[in-house]
Amino acid sequence: MPNKIETVEELRKQFSPPQNVNQIHREKLSNTDKLALFVTMKIGSMGFFFLISLWVFIWIIWNTVLPKSMRFDPFPAFVLLLFITNVIEILLMPLIMVGQNQLSKHSEIRSEHDYETDKKAEKEIEMILLHLENQQELIERQEKLILEMTKKLETLEKNK
Repeated sequence: MPNKIETVEELRKQFSPPQNVNQIHREKLSNTDKLALFVTMKIGSMGFFFLISLWVFIWIIWNTVLPKSMRFDPFPAFVLLLFITNVIEILLMPLIMVGQNQLSKHSEIRSEHDYETDKKAEKEIEMILLHLENQQELIERQEKLILEMTKKLETLEKNK
């Protein structure tokens, strides 16, 4: 069983005060990590999805509907479109993975902080329960004393 903490001072010595884990994580990030997180968050948004969808839709319409003299990527292969999208995917895939790793580290830091907070709360609850038990014992002793005093007073009054 873990050591018992008897006083609030002992509790404060054993556990550090709460910290902002988001700020701690941000301070540890390098500029490239911040860039990877930024890209990961932006690419994972609906805005980026709509932008890419619009771009592909315009590309396909441009190269299928407009006159042949204005088309630059022949239907149905769309070789240039495939090449550009593959280059984008190849460049973004590792960058997104780095961003996800950073998000995972942040999640681990938050999880550790939550665990420490839970341990501290458990110790605080244990202290409160011990305090309540001690109060209950004192109340019971006082009740016994009051009963004894009442009985003595009653016997004294009877003897009068």
